[in-house]
Amino acid sequence: MLQKVKIPRLVVGAPQGRSGKTTFTVGLLAGLIGKNLRVQSFKKGPDFIDPSWHARITGRLCRNLDRFLMDEDTIKSSLAKGTAGADIALIEGAMGLFDGVDLEGSNSTAEIAKITGTPVVLVINTTRMTRSVAAIVKGCMELDPEVKISAVILNNVARPRHENMLRSAIEYYCGIPVLGAIPRGKQFNIPDRHLGLVPASEDSELAEKIDLLGKEAGQYLDLNGLINAAGQARDLSVFERLDGNTPAIKQWNINNLDAGSSCAVKLGICVDRAFSFYYPENLEALQTAGASLVAIDSINDTELPEIDGLYIGGGFPELFIKELGNNTALKQQILAAIEDGLPVYAECGGLMYLGKSISWDGKKYCMVGALPFDVEMQEKPLGHGYITCQVKEENPYFPVGTTIKGHEFHHSRTINMESSLQQAWEVTRGHGIDGQVDGFVYKNVLACYTHLHALGTPCWAPALVHKAKEYKEQR
Repeated sequence: MLQKVKIPRLVVGAPQGRSGKTTFTVGLLAGLIGKNLRVQSFKKGPDFIDPSWHARITGRLCRNLDRFLMDEDTIKSSLAKGTAGADIALIEGAMGLFDGVDLEGSNSTAEIAKITGTPVVLVINTTRMTRSVAAIVKGCMELDPEVKISAVILNNVARPRHENMLRSAIEYYCGIPVLGAIPRGKQFNIPDRHLGLVPASEDSELAEKIDLLGKEAGQYLDLNGLINAAGQARDLSVFERLDGNTPAIKQWNINNLDAGSSCAVKLGICVDRAFSFYYPENLEALQTAGASLVAIDSINDTELPEIDGLYIGGGFPELFIKELGNNTALKQQILAAIEDGLPVYAECGGLMYLGKSISWDGKKYCMVGALPFDVEMQEKPLGHGYITCQVKEENPYFPVGTTIKGHEFHHSRTINMESSLQQAWEVTRGHGIDGQVDGFVYKNVLACYTHLHALGTPCWAPALVHKAKEYKEQR
């Protein structure tokens, strides 16, 4: 049944990437929390790292909205579900506002704004700019009239005189308000690595900088003005709204999602500093399918708990190859369980972990060794962006003929691969293993470079849980 959902919300966009969207977003999130509002954040497109910082600030799991992976109804339903119990929502965009996969701007931040009926606050890097800022804002306002630009945030402002010139130009030529001016300063520089920001769980010093940024947000942002702009969002029309609040957390942790021991199967999830890339919707889909989630620390746990299946997500195993390599006891137990038929689904970092070794920066450490290949890190990314695959061979989780859409971000390649290793998917867009195939299959293991999203691939979670039930019954 069609329902109308009213939730104040904003999309954070920019004319181009590296304009300061994340800096502004975390500051606004913290500022809104400081006004005792319950804030739900979203991230446009595939991203695991920015959402970890959102969750640290809001205490609510950040969710992803992606038109390449999801249809419009799914995006609106996910937005409605995620905002249950919230007072206001913020959707952080990606790249430039109108940057998409084609000339029409498909899968752009602007498209998400149009689908969800959400006004846009435009963040502009004003370095070495004065009156030209009005031309940029006006161009964004007029390129697509269906995208409503409600306010502007000035980033990297040099001094008060600079700010006054920028504000005057925008207000005179564009007629929309400037609701914040962030000064140039080191306190707003958030360090990153090759795949974006450093995850929230890794860097305590960076976490303190983020907290400081949030505390200072009120000094530089017109919070009341931004709240009023969010109130201009039109009602969201959805066919379903799931009631209940998103779990409140201080730091993202899989234990907060555990469904309890009464579930039919226990599914292990490697979640630690090496493996932290998990969409909350993926974990919720596994729970809905009947799994109880059991956290496993691949760095520190020396015993594999009693589980009926295993999910190893992505992350940065290359940064922790020594710690992973030295945990021989856990690796041996995982290998023995795989040989016994344990169902395993592994993505990107998980694929690397299941191979024989990982080499990086002149160092090489042994991994689980279930899959007959070595992994070698590269300076430049081999796979970066969306990927589409066609299932061509039998495998534990997807019927032959299934089309799989996902994304990939990896700087590694597989080498010394045994020719007998089965590969299940043909890559029709993207890179995967070698530009032609993805998805290694061994017994009940499927390991791939592709990151799936459960809302875009709804058959995945029930298939993994079903295989785990079979394994449990056979034992």
